Amino acid sequence: MASFNWVSFLRITLLLLLVAAITVACFTLPVEKILKDFLLWVEQDLGPWGPLVLAVAYVPLTVLAVPASVLTLGGGYLFGLPIGFLADSIGAVIGATAAFLLGRTVRVSGDSK
Repeated sequence: MASFNWVSFLRITLLLLLVAAITVACFTLPVEKILKDFLLWVEQDLGPWGPLVLAVAYVPLTVLAVPASVLTLGGGYLFGLPIGFLADSIGAVIGATAAFLLGRTVRVSGDSK
């Protein structure tokens, strides 16, 4: 029988609080409006830097599991299919890699295997 481990308990508690906070934020905050305003800002103010900013914006959205369909469709609409697809794809791949590495780094159990 495994002994009680406070570190594991703390990690699980923090993980559950983070998931709860993200869930509440997604349902209570106007995420779609915020993303649409972001796309308008990218289109009007950034010019040729827009696709790069769009790709960078994908990373935290992917890590936090925020639905980024508005950014995907907006990127294709604003920059055209080739550039929008490239910016969306690069951002999504980097975000998925960051989420994977974060998941591998944060361990739920106290095991060091």
